[in-house]
Amino acid sequence: MTYRIGNGSGFSGDRVDAALPVVRQIHAHGRGGALIFETIGERTLALGHLARRSDPALGYDPLLADLVRPVLADCVRSGIVIVGNFGVANPRAAAALIADIARDQGLHDLRVAVVEGDDIRDGLDLSLLDRWEGDSNALDCASDIISANVYIGARQIAEAIRHGAQVVVTGRVADPSLALGPLVAHFDWSWDDWDLIAAGTLAGHLLECGSQVTGGYFADPGFKDVPDLANVGFPIAEVEADGSFVITKPEGTGGVVDLRTVKEQLLYEIHDPSDYLTPDVVLDITGVSLTQSGQDRVSVRGARGRPAPELLKATVGVSGDWLGEAEISYAGPNALARAQLAAAIVEERVAAKFPSLRRRFDFIGALSVFGGDNRAPDGFAWPAPADVRMRMAVSAREKAQAEYALREVAALYCTGPAGGGGIRSHLQARINTASFLAPRSMVKPRYQMTGGAT
Repeated sequence: MTYRIGNGSGFSGDRVDAALPVVRQIHAHGRGGALIFETIGERTLALGHLARRSDPALGYDPLLADLVRPVLADCVRSGIVIVGNFGVANPRAAAALIADIARDQGLHDLRVAVVEGDDIRDGLDLSLLDRWEGDSNALDCASDIISANVYIGARQIAEAIRHGAQVVVTGRVADPSLALGPLVAHFDWSWDDWDLIAAGTLAGHLLECGSQVTGGYFADPGFKDVPDLANVGFPIAEVEADGSFVITKPEGTGGVVDLRTVKEQLLYEIHDPSDYLTPDVVLDITGVSLTQSGQDRVSVRGARGRPAPELLKATVGVSGDWLGEAEISYAGPNALARAQLAAAIVEERVAAKFPSLRRRFDFIGALSVFGGDNRAPDGFAWPAPADVRMRMAVSAREKAQAEYALREVAALYCTGPAGGGGIRSHLQARINTASFLAPRSMVKPRYQMTGGAT
């Protein structure tokens, strides 16, 4: 029997009204199914740990209540299990908040499971872990470890659902595992049937980024047109017991599901198509076939799998530098020249005071993406824009250094070229992250049921 699983969020900060059409579409085909929320990235994970440091009751996704409240009662009535990594750095506090929402909605016996074991920060010795190949020089100093989380797999999610969980809250699980867990629980797939585990992982991979597979992050007017993107529908996978599935979206929503959107998401963040490493399986997509089987319906089959790797990816966040940003606008005739003069003034004064301070100047409206730090690309032809916003950014080890640079931009009100205005500045501490490889033996995933039957 077809099992439908939809996505309600592709990242922390995604739209909070996207899940309800997904839930209604799943329910329209009968009782059961799953709704996943993907909200964790390296940055949001470290920010979650910082929030928990300041308040032990925090550390989960800030939009958790806004995501869950509109759909919780409908999901419970429809038998749709909710699975989300919106627990971030504090899954237990997230589960407690969901329980409060449930009680407010008259759902007094909601069964919420908490998946833990991804946090390996306590007592961590980074010298015992191998550095991920691409991050060999990513951390200058690891004296203050803010976060250390392993990407764990779907087993505990599946077990929790098998034991009656209606909501499963996780921290850092691999994104596709959010979908694989409900699929294994529903179809009773064996964990060593690698092709089926690979198929479920592929379904999760296509769902994990929300509307990216339904037209978001795809549209390019005149080349790749997407209808009604303001109301884009989030994806649904209709999965069969043999691992084949269809990617679609709720009826009446904007966006598009076709071979182009699915191909783009299929290859998203895939380095080696024959060797995509996850905690649950090594996925091989080289034999995957896609078929347009109807309007906004793409059939997917052919995933292959091999045994899961013995080493698991771990993301470590440490205290970093200070990022300072300041901007000022110039408009009218000769705007670019005045903006460039403003940058030259600030550059001279900052370089005299802190010559080793890393800094960058952008001229928004003329050059702000393709240039390197403090220089235009070779052969660049400067335009003559009617207005330009000069932006300076600095990276400083000491807060006072960044503050000095920002003050120099503010001083341009009177000491800089004519017509400058609209100055804004921002200063924040940054978190540096790097990836490591952790042996499975040091990771102890587990789940705990709260509320209702246990």
